[in-house]
Amino acid sequence: MVQITKDTIIGDILDIAPETAPLFLSIGMHCLGCPSSRGETVEQACMVHGVDVDALLAELNKMTAGAAQ
Repeated sequence: MVQITKDTIIGDILDIAPETAPLFLSIGMHCLGCPSSRGETVEQACMVHGVDVDALLAELNKMTAGAAQ
């Protein structure tokens, strides 16, 4: 099971679980292919977009519960 933390890189999440892209889009990350956004951590993305990091982590981990092991 994949465990996503606040230090996990967005690009890594998208590589193992592309189905999370709509969740990132919903928080305002509309440039998921940009090197800078793919290199951000979950915590950095939440800071920039004013999103509760714990709430996003809970949702991401729920979505990736069966992803690459």
